[in-house]
This record gives sequence, C-alpha cells and structure tokens, in this order.
Amino acid sequence: MAYQPIVDIKSRSVYAYEALVRGKDGSGAGEILGRVTDENRYRFDQTCRVKAIEIAARLGIKTRLSINFLPNAVYDPKSCIRATLEEAARHQFPVEQIMFEVTESEPVRDPVHLQGIFNEYHNRGFITAIDDFGAGFAGLNLLSRFSPDIIKLDMGICQGIADDRVKRAIAEGIISTAISLDITVIAEGIERKEDLQALAEMGVSLFQGYLFAKPEVEVLPEPDYSAI
Repeated sequence: MAYQPIVDIKSRSVYAYEALVRGKDGSGAGEILGRVTDENRYRFDQTCRVKAIEIAARLGIKTRLSINFLPNAVYDPKSCIRATLEEAARHQFPVEQIMFEVTESEPVRDPVHLQGIFNEYHNRGFITAIDDFGAGFAGLNLLSRFSPDIIKLDMGICQGIADDRVKRAIAEGIISTAISLDITVIAEGIERKEDLQALAEMGVSLFQGYLFAKPEVEVLPEPDYSAI
C-alpha cells in the first residue's frame, strides 16, 4: 500500500491518508485493478482493507484512514465488514477514523445493494465517501440516493479549473449542493497553486494532490504546505 495525505489548508494539517494499492514490483493501481475479476473481486477487496489497516497501524497513523472499496465485491455488508472490524480491533485502530470510498467511475450494478452498504457503514461508525465525483455514471443521482459524509471532486474537474469557466461553473454547482446537504468536499488531483486558490474561493478546504505530496509506499509522507 502507498499512502497519500489529504490536507486541511485552514489548519495546515493532515485530515486523512488514503491507502492506494500497489504491486510488489511497484506497479500502479491501474495495472493491479485490471487483474480483478468476478472470481477474485471479493478476496481482493477484503485483502486490501486488511492490509491498509495493518500497514497504517504499523506506521503509527494518527489521522483518518481512507480505504477504497469495490461495491460489486460486497455481497453482504455485515459479513464483509467483519474482517475490517477484526483488523481494526487487533491494532486498536478506532473505527470512527476509517473512511470508505466508493468510486463514482465504476458502474453500480445494484443501487439498492450499495445503499444497504452505506447504511451499514454509517451504523458501524465509519465515514463514507464518493470518490471521483463528477467523472462517471450516476452524478447527482448517486448523491441523492446515498447521502455520504464526503464527496471527492474528480481531478478532471479540479485540474485546470482556474482557467476554465465551464469547469468552474460545474464545480460551483456541486460544491454549493454539497454544502447545503452538510456534505464535506475534498478536491483531488491538485497540482497547481492557481487551481487550489480557485477551489478555496468556492469554499473547499480539503485537498489531495501532488502539490502537497505524492503517494509513497509504506510511508506516511509529510505534506508541503508552501503553496498555501
């Protein structure tokens, strides 16, 4: 697992670290996910969750830990969460510090099933998030159905937003909707100070991207706050 910080520019602190899967040979997430099939999806999802907590605990993480999950791998929320709870208990990692992200760029085969997953995670005290928001299949319909704690604004919208009136208009609509629903917004893929400033002016205070730190394998990288 590699870890990348999500920073709070108001407090100049790390809000969370996202765990990102990597191959033993250093290969990236895209190559690894390309090997996931219906036959190994559940085992892969469970292994990633356990490994993310195990390594984060060993590294002494004190912030929230963000873990991606594959909604189509979860056949029963209560059963699937058992290994996560056991691993958290083993390392005395508070469950309220664990954030589960589901990507909006992956088609959801069964929305009712996903809603059940979100409800179960809320009941267990986990933070829930929709990743890559604005990039994929459901958009605001997904938001209205699941009411997550957090949405992560897709990098395709965030990158270059300072110079693009269309991206700015889309982002303003999403952010204002999220704020009215008490949903926290994280802007991801931030690489330029100009884009950071544009999104901050819209009310975003949580950011993730190379401007602050790149993911590092089995390390909790310290963010560079000089762009703030």
